[in-house]
Amino acid sequence: MKKILITLVTLLLLVGCTSAPKVYNDGVYEGTAEGKYGPITMSVSITNDKIVKIEVVSHTETPGLTDEVFVGLPESIKKAQKTDGVDIYSGVTETSNAIFEAVDKALAKAKK
Repeated sequence: MKKILITLVTLLLLVGCTSAPKVYNDGVYEGTAEGKYGPITMSVSITNDKIVKIEVVSHTETPGLTDEVFVGLPESIKKAQKTDGVDIYSGVTETSNAIFEAVDKALAKAKK
């Protein structure tokens, strides 16, 4: 009985110490979605199961009006490590939604 108890405790400790399974493969992945004035392509870099960089590859949105969303939204997504729950930018809703969709498409490609 004592041997069984020790074995069970050891197994529980080992199970409790394992890390969560990885969700993403390392690499750089692209996703494209339709913005207000055309396609928006985003690049997402994954390292050790974390989003480490999000960049705009290309877009045809209005310069000046959308500059802030192309900088701020990727940073917010990177900080949250997901698109869900990240606030859109007021006044550029379609562009914001396209960035979310493009990043989600890139992340779908990165999934194991």
